[in-house]
Amino acid sequence: MLSPDSGLAALALQCAVMSNSRPAHQAHPMTARLLLIDDDARLSAMVGEYLRNSGYTVETAGSLAAGRELLTGDAFDALVLDLMLPDGDGLDLCRELRSDARHRQLPLLMLTARGEPMDRIVGLELGADDYLPKPFEPRELLARVKALLRRAAPQPAADDVLRFGHLEVDLGARVARLNGTICDLTGHQFDLLVVLAQSPGRVLSRDQIMDSLKGHPLEAFDRSIDVHISRIRAVIEEDPKLPRRVLTVRGAGYVFARKQDADESPE
Repeated sequence: MLSPDSGLAALALQCAVMSNSRPAHQAHPMTARLLLIDDDARLSAMVGEYLRNSGYTVETAGSLAAGRELLTGDAFDALVLDLMLPDGDGLDLCRELRSDARHRQLPLLMLTARGEPMDRIVGLELGADDYLPKPFEPRELLARVKALLRRAAPQPAADDVLRFGHLEVDLGARVARLNGTICDLTGHQFDLLVVLAQSPGRVLSRDQIMDSLKGHPLEAFDRSIDVHISRIRAVIEEDPKLPRRVLTVRGAGYVFARKQDADESPE
């Protein structure tokens, strides 16, 4: 596990091994650009080098202000964000990004040394796609970054539109529309909506949902799926407290309704 002392030394050794195993200046034609915001300079240096040796372009920032400046000037494919920063809380930046159309779909992995479950729940509620507590194994960070990028990548064959009354789920454009207006969903929430919408009328357990997400790092028995369902309902339901589209089946899971609007023709 990665810790402030021995963990950093282990990570440095792994970085050195990876550097020696790859020819110098090897090209990566589809290199993803990552932004790491963490005030631990040693940790950022080690993690940044580890990710670069894995084929990514990495920029680092040690504060929210520096991170905001980089996000304003450059486009990134994913963000790794520490929760506790010297000039504020990473949750504040998460909230800002999800309210900004330019960064709403930016894959976001949140790091924290605080192991409180509520921190994870709040981060997910604000739109974080994944959550990794410190100390962590660098290979797990790499795997999670790869999973975020894989889910965000366009799917060339996914050009169908699933229609349920006033709701459309556009797989090709990766957007949901309600009455023609694009719904404010993160990439993770859209993927979860797709899993439900592709099995209308079928009750899906949390285990089945997790398996269908193909690499999404969700634990089957924590509240993360429930939190995301709540966020989805907030934007696709006329009344989230009385949902008609994503229904809860007590003790079993969730079901995506086949018929959702009063004027929808029966199948």
